[in-house]
Amino acid sequence: MTLNKWPFPNKIGKAWHLKSCFAMFAVGMWSKFMLKIANKLKIHNEDTLDLYVCGRKEETPLITVSNHSSCLDDPVLWGMLKLKTLRNEKSLRWSLGAQELLYTNAIYSWIFSHGKVIPVVRGDGVYQRGMDFAVGKLNNGDWVHVFPEGQVNMTNSLIRLKWGIGRLIADCKVPPVVLPFWHLGMDDLLPNRRPYIPRICQRITVLVGEPIDYYSVLNECQRFKYSAEKTRKILTDLIQAKFAELKTKAELLHRENAS
Repeated sequence: MTLNKWPFPNKIGKAWHLKSCFAMFAVGMWSKFMLKIANKLKIHNEDTLDLYVCGRKEETPLITVSNHSSCLDDPVLWGMLKLKTLRNEKSLRWSLGAQELLYTNAIYSWIFSHGKVIPVVRGDGVYQRGMDFAVGKLNNGDWVHVFPEGQVNMTNSLIRLKWGIGRLIADCKVPPVVLPFWHLGMDDLLPNRRPYIPRICQRITVLVGEPIDYYSVLNECQRFKYSAEKTRKILTDLIQAKFAELKTKAELLHRENAS
């Protein structure tokens, strides 16, 4: 599907930010209700997430990466953010979303664009307009969240990550903070089967990792003049390994939370 019109203005002004602030705060409060009141959230290493979302230097980009187990991962998982963060739209994440699923009509386009979801076309590669836009936001010091699996993972197993995340890291003018987290239970909150009705009283576990140290790897790629494709693969493989570590730890914590 091709968008008739790119959903973001060339220059995002105060009026756009005001509408986005309203949309994101309303959805953020609903997400907080769903995550912390209607269901039971246990978040580990929360201070690290708060530190890099709110406490990093203004010019430092932030990329968060996580697994993707439910259609409600975004926005509901952002209910774990503090209220002061949800009130500040400019500090909230940009996210990549499938254009063919989210940008299907004018109403959805308004909702998702003001919800700071960047349309990408699966299969169009790492050099498409949505990816360019995301790189631009990172180069502005913004926060971009990525589900590098590129799809809702129905099995919760480790699957090969998409190389787009490698491009986002490699093409930043300022080295971004890359912060991973792994979550469990979101597919109980919203099962991946009809009738797709959110549930209550489910256990949600989130394990926030430490920033990924990719600097020496990236420096090596640059020193030996690896191709852009090889560099993307190496960086993506590094995140894949970190996901494997977080998954094992998060599953243990999720079982402990049940007792």
